[in-house]
Amino acid sequence: MAGEEKVRVLVVDDSTVVRRFLSNAIATDATLEVVGTAANGAIALQKIALLEPHVVTMDIEMPEMSGLEALKAIRRTNPTLPVIMVSSLTERGAVATLEALSLGATDYVTKPSGLSSAGDSEKEHFVRDLLPKLRGLGMRRIATSVARPAAPAPVRIRPAARRSGRIEIVAIGISTGGPNALAELIPALPADFPVPIVIVQHMPPLFTKLLAERLAAKSAIRVREGTAGEPLTAGTVTIAPGNQHMVIERTAAGPHVGLNQGPLENSCRPAADVLFRSASDAYKAGVLAVVMTGMGQDGLHGCEAVIERGGQVFVQDEKSSIVWGMPGFVAEAGLADEIVPLNQMAPAILRAVRVGRDPARVAGGRG
Repeated sequence: MAGEEKVRVLVVDDSTVVRRFLSNAIATDATLEVVGTAANGAIALQKIALLEPHVVTMDIEMPEMSGLEALKAIRRTNPTLPVIMVSSLTERGAVATLEALSLGATDYVTKPSGLSSAGDSEKEHFVRDLLPKLRGLGMRRIATSVARPAAPAPVRIRPAARRSGRIEIVAIGISTGGPNALAELIPALPADFPVPIVIVQHMPPLFTKLLAERLAAKSAIRVREGTAGEPLTAGTVTIAPGNQHMVIERTAAGPHVGLNQGPLENSCRPAADVLFRSASDAYKAGVLAVVMTGMGQDGLHGCEAVIERGGQVFVQDEKSSIVWGMPGFVAEAGLADEIVPLNQMAPAILRAVRVGRDPARVAGGRG
């Protein structure tokens, strides 16, 4: 990386052990450098002003000023600085993480309980999750700070003549920035939405359950975490449980949710590719695949399967995405029927599902 600017990282955690572990892990990546550490949120605020990091890792529970309090203060003065919350795989940690995301945290990683006593595989998984997020968010921060505007990535929209058939299911793949994007999209859909919606959001177990509960509390449409054997019904959003691939299985009684712990795809379980392939097998040309903000390319090969069966693909646009990885790969491959800003995604989906149906029976959504 000679001649290129490194991603400057500030590590914030009240544990000396964790600060040292994170600093050592980050030092293994030549694109990253730790420019400072802080033992609580108050110190972090001072060091952000002094060191101007490109990205911050933030513990949630700390003395004097917690991670949530620090995040609120950061967002008042620096609304775009990437902040990755470091949380525990507990219900308390999951609740706090979702609260942090609603307050403007960019992303999160989960650390093993008792990091000093965690096994090597747990530590390696934690580092594999963290480093790409630091690189991706930090490099985007560097790119946006450059005075000259970056040239937009070349994309091709599929010809309108190739879009046909009635939508029978909407399948959504989403990752980094997803909880906040879904909090805008799902409440904008009506209770009588005429087809099922299935979602893969990259999150661990428990987190997906709490996400479903939060969305359900804000939405007219029904939202649930997927359970094996449950029927897929119109007007219901089903979110894949963490650490399980969700598929659609057809029986004489109709389509229902299937769950499995098959191999990781794109380092993910659940994976959007698995869901999209399953949907295209079950519904053929009746699938609308929607790929939204997220890092990596999960969803790309699944969208290829959707297109091969005659389905349709929408992607979130770059400007409204926290990370234009997942949607960007699909758009750049020429698989997108529409490239849609987040605030227009609900109306776009509603327009698509109206085709072939009585418009009076498909409500226009809320907000």
